[in-house]
Amino acid sequence: MAEKFATIDEYLAALDPDSRAIIERVRETILAAVPGGEEKFRYQMPAVMLDGRYAIHYAAWKKHVGLYPVPVLEGELEEELAPYRSGKDSVNFVLEKPIPYDLIGRVAAAIVALRR
Repeated sequence: MAEKFATIDEYLAALDPDSRAIIERVRETILAAVPGGEEKFRYQMPAVMLDGRYAIHYAAWKKHVGLYPVPVLEGELEEELAPYRSGKDSVNFVLEKPIPYDLIGRVAAAIVALRR
C-alpha cells in the first residue's frame, strides 16, 4: 500500500473488504485491551497511544497483519507469540490462517502492563 493517508478511516477505506474486516477486528481487540487508548495515525499505520506514548501500531499488508513494536514478553505469552515473530519487535499473522485475536488482545494488555 503505497498511498499516503491522513486518518485511520482513510487507511481502512483503501483496504480490500477481506483485509478491512480483519484489521477492523484487530483494531477493536487492541482498543478493548488498552483502556483509555487514544487512536492516532503514525508512520502511515494505525496506532493506539497510552498516556501520550505509543502502545502498539498495527497494519494490514498483502499477505499478513503486523503488530509493531512488540517487546519480548514473559513466559508462556512469549512462547505463544514466538511462531509469529518477524524480526526484533515485529509480529506477523498470515492472512491465509486464522487470526489469533485472543492472542492479540493479550499482547496488547501485556504492553499496557509494561507501560504502567
